Amino acid sequence: MMNAKEQKPVLEDLFLREKPARILLALKTSKIPVYATILSKEADCTYSHTIKILDVLQKMGLVVFDKKGRIKDVKLTDDGWDIAHNLEAMKKKLIQVEKKSAKKTGKRERAKK
Repeated sequence: MMNAKEQKPVLEDLFLREKPARILLALKTSKIPVYATILSKEADCTYSHTIKILDVLQKMGLVVFDKKGRIKDVKLTDDGWDIAHNLEAMKKKLIQVEKKSAKKTGKRERAKK
């Protein structure tokens, strides 16, 4: 059995992983109602893995399900939208930092020649 120090925090285990982040961003940017099958394609993961992620997000109060007949739409809550918005901002900033770093590296490479 793992002690408290060996257990990963929810943030590291969920939000700093690619698939949950992709799901949250897909929900935030979608202009149409979204359901699990669409999200699994957007996140490039299996349907069952998508459902597991959505169940955790629902328990955390970040998404809600709206059942319409056989289809269950997934929507972000206000807290879910805030987190998705912050993930999107962090992603954009990391891309900017990466580009800036690549430019510096390119200048150094040209200076060596």
